Amino acid sequence: MFWFLLIALVVVVAAVTLAVAGGGGDGTGGEAALPEAVHDRMAWPLPAARPLGRADVEELRLPLALRGYRMAETDDALDRLGAELAERDARIAELEAALAGAQAAAIGVRGLLERESGGAAEERERPEEQEPQDSPGKGKTS
Repeated sequence: MFWFLLIALVVVVAAVTLAVAGGGGDGTGGEAALPEAVHDRMAWPLPAARPLGRADVEELRLPLALRGYRMAETDDALDRLGAELAERDARIAELEAALAGAQAAAIGVRGLLERESGGAAEERERPEEQEPQDSPGKGKTS
């Protein structure tokens, strides 16, 4: 009886060891119990030849380390994103300033044109008003 219990104990310990180590499989015979390890580097680095887009940021997966994320690669990705945002903010400010200047110039030109066209209209209206009064052939017929 002693030998039977000892052999059963050894078989159980061996089965548990194989199951924990992943050598036992999942019962289908095709795959191991543990999945393959994921590579710990960025699968798709940020494109250097073009500005970043929304899809680039959405696809960004930072590599994991023992305690969190890999600092060097995470810092590089965040520095790149910060530089891109600062560049876009500067470009937006530049375009808004150009738009404000163009709008101010358009308002100035419109005001000048209204003054010129208003003055010409006044000059045109005055002779028409004076013409019936100054013409000798046209008088009041009662």
